[in-house]
Amino acid sequence: MMKRKLGIARCGLTCCLCSENTTCNGCDSGNCPDNDWCENRKCSLEKGIAHCYACEEDCKKGILGKIKPYGFTLFIKRYGEDKLLDCLAERMRKEGLYIIVRESMGIMITLMMWRKC
Repeated sequence: MMKRKLGIARCGLTCCLCSENTTCNGCDSGNCPDNDWCENRKCSLEKGIAHCYACEEDCKKGILGKIKPYGFTLFIKRYGEDKLLDCLAERMRKEGLYIIVRESMGIMITLMMWRKC
């Protein structure tokens, strides 16, 4: 089940789809289990930005070294967070799951698949 109000984490993870921690309400809630060590949270707080997608640098610090959060961040930079949430909701409605990205093909697959939603 998608919890849209949780949106996207600072780093591009899909908090809205997370089922690992039922008490977490996102990066800024104070109860995220990763607050103390999250490199992306620390960096974005130091820069005074709410999300990595708001940063002008193209970096792969922390979790951005993984294809999904990095791809989500690039998508949001181009189309906006609301569009990503709409696409994720539509994929879940149609398929019951969200996009699986192939590491070998990179981010272009992610963007091409979402472009039509």
